[in-house]
Amino acid sequence: MPPENQDGPYRNSSATIESARRPLGRPRSDRVHRAIVEAARAELVEHGFSRFRLEHVAARAGVGKATIYRRWPSKEALAHDLLAELAAPHIAVADVGDTRAELRATVLTAMHAVAETPFGPVIRALLSQIAINPALGDPFRATVVRARREEVARVIGRGIARGDLRPDADVDVATELLVGPVYFRLMFGGGLSADFAERVADSVYHGYARDARPGA
Repeated sequence: MPPENQDGPYRNSSATIESARRPLGRPRSDRVHRAIVEAARAELVEHGFSRFRLEHVAARAGVGKATIYRRWPSKEALAHDLLAELAAPHIAVADVGDTRAELRATVLTAMHAVAETPFGPVIRALLSQIAINPALGDPFRATVVRARREEVARVIGRGIARGDLRPDADVDVATELLVGPVYFRLMFGGGLSADFAERVADSVYHGYARDARPGA
């Protein structure tokens, strides 16, 4: 998979996620924050959300439970902040002047995140809760999913401006067509390969191509 960097398609940035994360309680010690977040990640991966307890996170991080509650009022809030932090480096897709390459990069960033980074095991542990628990699902959709849709909107917008894609291309559906197959395979099985990313991206490109308008 391609390496992450700040200058290419995998640069680490997501303004929507970062702006939505709000400081709670007293100013954070970075060391304590990192210890808590890492402990939360380990607890979720090892035990799942149903057995996820803030007191267990506190014990693992070597802090008092009150230290966690000053920062996160619930286990859902901590799980969401962890997800947002882990997802943020894998949202942005750089403008490389090539619409097909950018569509492919959109798929590859999602694949890389779920298959090769700490985000993958955590999203596996939380997918069912995101679907049924509004305290976790709603903020996740408002930050991570919104950031992904905004980034795909920029990719589609650039494709339209270049004359590659038709002006009525549906951004929401494009997001689901590009990223949805990755999560389908994550949940139900199937290989995540460069060839798979190419086929997904090419399907979207040809479906939204300027000369593919229905009736044209």
